[in-house]
Amino acid sequence: MLRSLYSGVTGMKNFQTKLDVIGNNIANVNTYGFKKGRATFSDLISQTTAGATAPSTTTNAGGMNPKQIGLGSQVASVDTIATQGSMQTTGRTLDLSLSGEGYFVLAGPDANTQYYTRAGNFYLDADRNIVSSNGLKLQVTGGITGDNNGEPTSSGNVVGSTVIPTGAQSFSIGSNGIITYINENGETRQAGQILLAKVSNPEGLTKVGANMYQTSANSGGLSQPTTTQLGGLVFSGEDGTGAINSGYLEMSNVDLTDEFTEMIVGQRGFQSNSKIITTSDEILQELLNLKR
Repeated sequence: MLRSLYSGVTGMKNFQTKLDVIGNNIANVNTYGFKKGRATFSDLISQTTAGATAPSTTTNAGGMNPKQIGLGSQVASVDTIATQGSMQTTGRTLDLSLSGEGYFVLAGPDANTQYYTRAGNFYLDADRNIVSSNGLKLQVTGGITGDNNGEPTSSGNVVGSTVIPTGAQSFSIGSNGIITYINENGETRQAGQILLAKVSNPEGLTKVGANMYQTSANSGGLSQPTTTQLGGLVFSGEDGTGAINSGYLEMSNVDLTDEFTEMIVGQRGFQSNSKIITTSDEILQELLNLKR
């Protein structure tokens, strides 16, 4: 059987994967905080029909390179490209973006689960908690847990969520992540400071859907900051994290020009490998015709 037949099959499968990745990128061109993917290939094993020989001093013959026939290709990696996306101005206080490294931290359904995201479109729920679009609470320190005789009660220097008091006239979020509000008496009060997460290898994070990530075996754990020990979480500007921008959202880092160009390359690659299969089939048909 012709080796080229199976090499063409591996090529078609790989370019199909490449087109799948490109399609996902294009589908998420307007997804806030989305980081595009990239498929890379590598060759499979090569069959050696003759090994290399060294130059001979006795016969004065030169050396010969090995004779090897490749057996196709494989998907080497599907990378997450964690470059900064462009900023979109919204003017909305709870629309947050990060200029630089780091992730917003969301509390999972149970106390031991945390998710990380670059999508900063946050909202207030019925209890005036700051939550993501899927209802997970944004993690802060020194947040407000509730009212005590009409006065907001702080959670202290612990990791948790925060509440914007019902009587607040307005609130704002600074570049350092500190949430401040104006109470009923016109006095300025704090409702906590937003915490960020940073890992040594952001591209090693695992995507879990809904614009969220979790750590993996190759992402590394959370950084160990020098000024705070909040379970590995840090403040804006600490340990290399970026500043928080209120009133802006980070857009997807997908470039349609690049994606459409790569789509053309992927389509042509798929067609070329399918041509290898049809050509190999024609050769096999000629071999069968020899018997006639």
